[in-house]
Amino acid sequence: MHVTVVSPERAVFDGSADAVVAPAYDGQVGILPRHAPFLTLLGTGVLRVQQGSASSRFQVAGGFLQVVGDAVRVVADRVDAS
Repeated sequence: MHVTVVSPERAVFDGSADAVVAPAYDGQVGILPRHAPFLTLLGTGVLRVQQGSASSRFQVAGGFLQVVGDAVRVVADRVDAS
């Protein structure tokens, strides 16, 4: 699946991934390929983008996560690389 992570200042991540784990406003959500369409508000915590055995971690706060087709979009109010 294709994952895009953006903040108001810049695009932080844009590439393929095997899984995404994000801090939703009411708990952690996990997204795998072929996930049903989904939209949630983000809380504060660590967003993990898994690519095979490697993973990218970002500290996020606020914003939303959207799954449409084979694309995951994370638009966060604040993103810091962990």
